[in-house]
Amino acid sequence: MAKRGKRYEKLRESVDSTVKYALTEALTKVKSMSSAKFDESLDTAIRLNVNPKYADQMIRSAVVLPHGTGKTVRVLVFAKGEKETEAKEAGADFVGGEDLVEKIKGGWLDFDKVIATPDMMAQVGKIGKILGPRGLMPNPKVGSVTFDIGKTVGEMKAGRVEFRVDKAGIIHSSIGRLSFSEDKLKENFLELVNMLIKLRPASVKGTYLLGIALSPTMGPSVRVDVASVQEDLQ
Repeated sequence: MAKRGKRYEKLRESVDSTVKYALTEALTKVKSMSSAKFDESLDTAIRLNVNPKYADQMIRSAVVLPHGTGKTVRVLVFAKGEKETEAKEAGADFVGGEDLVEKIKGGWLDFDKVIATPDMMAQVGKIGKILGPRGLMPNPKVGSVTFDIGKTVGEMKAGRVEFRVDKAGIIHSSIGRLSFSEDKLKENFLELVNMLIKLRPASVKGTYLLGIALSPTMGPSVRVDVASVQEDLQ
């Protein structure tokens, strides 16, 4: 633990916390923190001018990153009949109904994402207290309660990420791995920001994107100049 602490402190010294770096420069800086021990995730925290206490300002959705997350995603689907077949053909790892509900009740949680057709939600609701706290409960707001099973499974396998604003108005998301090229990380990041801009509530006045930071799994955060991001989006 002490060894990791020394490494973190050394990395933190290389980042000026008072400076907001242009997006490309920030990505270069974060990639330079890469650990040789494992391929770290690149995470972002984006602070929005929203108050999630108001229903119309509770930002929650999903976006398909053009270059994926670099993670292998195990997808479980609750479906029956033709939709069960569709899920299997699309590459879902686990497909079923009551059998999977009982298995999960017994403590099985070897999956990363859950999709359900609307007609299966009554059964899925039985395990809501298990799935909910782990962020696994299917939700129509992020497109995981749907009859469009094949497309949704494909997107999740390809690198779809779900996000929601926290109490402080911040969106947290992984946007790839440090082994990705800067161009791929930049495209993933801009795809997420572009989606957030599309979701801007009509009731929000003034500046919408208040602050942005990037950080590796095991390193300090790097502040990003919001203006540089807006330029890259144009």
